[in-house]
Amino acid sequence: MTNNEILEIRESVEKRKVILPDGTKVSALGQGTWYMGESSRKRDEEVKTLKLGLELGMNLIDTAEMYGEGLSEELISNVIEGRRKDVFLVSKVYPHNAGKNSIVKACENSLRRLKTDYLDLYLLHWRGRVPLEETIEGMELLKKQGKILRWGVSNFDTDDMDELYHSINGENCAVNEVLYHIASRGIEFDLLPWQRKNNIPTMAYCPLAQGGSLERNMLGNETLNEIAKEYNVKPLQIALAWTIRENDVISIPKASKIDHVIENAKASSIILSSEDIERLDKVFKKPNKKMSLDIV
Repeated sequence: MTNNEILEIRESVEKRKVILPDGTKVSALGQGTWYMGESSRKRDEEVKTLKLGLELGMNLIDTAEMYGEGLSEELISNVIEGRRKDVFLVSKVYPHNAGKNSIVKACENSLRRLKTDYLDLYLLHWRGRVPLEETIEGMELLKKQGKILRWGVSNFDTDDMDELYHSINGENCAVNEVLYHIASRGIEFDLLPWQRKNNIPTMAYCPLAQGGSLERNMLGNETLNEIAKEYNVKPLQIALAWTIRENDVISIPKASKIDHVIENAKASSIILSSEDIERLDKVFKKPNKKMSLDIV
């Protein structure tokens, strides 16, 4: 890619921002890293891809201690070296490590693997047996120690969020990361409205589904392909543009190849019309009742 091409894409990416509760602005399109760092053969290409993603303006990188049991975090340390201040870095803690004392050690281990002294956002990966009050206390301690700047949760449904929010310091939750894509819209019935009411942005993981038949069926949808042709883009780019059609959803697609990360970034320039969205609503139905939270 030429510098001019990079700058053009970056400009479109940087126009799409999500504002966190503390006023911090992050790119609506970020980078996921699940399963990355686990193959030494793919390592160099994955590093180059993530670095290009940063150059293209996708400054949020999401990882977790669970991803390859730390291998993803170690990979990212090579990506952010020398440019830590340019990155909004997110990691997640296992539920069994989310006790007041164990969460500090878990966070320190993540920081060591990432070769940084702080996280921009630290998430509870999913709800476990540790009481929420204890996890919140641990998160607030990490904030006081300067090891994290803010904290949030992942895979929390509406009842979980409501309980969290009404716990001591629970209103400090900055984000909830859940599975969300055009073929999985269950959160729109009650969770997404609840988060919007309480000013808590959503992070959408697996915004292009999680491979297999679901992804093929979604991206092979006739209406999605028709709209993609009208915009002269790929169906996956329309699907990504759909996830960030509002200003409070951060979408974190994974890309382990150069071509793919460029396609992802270019999706930021696509502004779907109300007619486009209505056409997609007809084939990818909005939920009309409470649905179980999709988790992978």
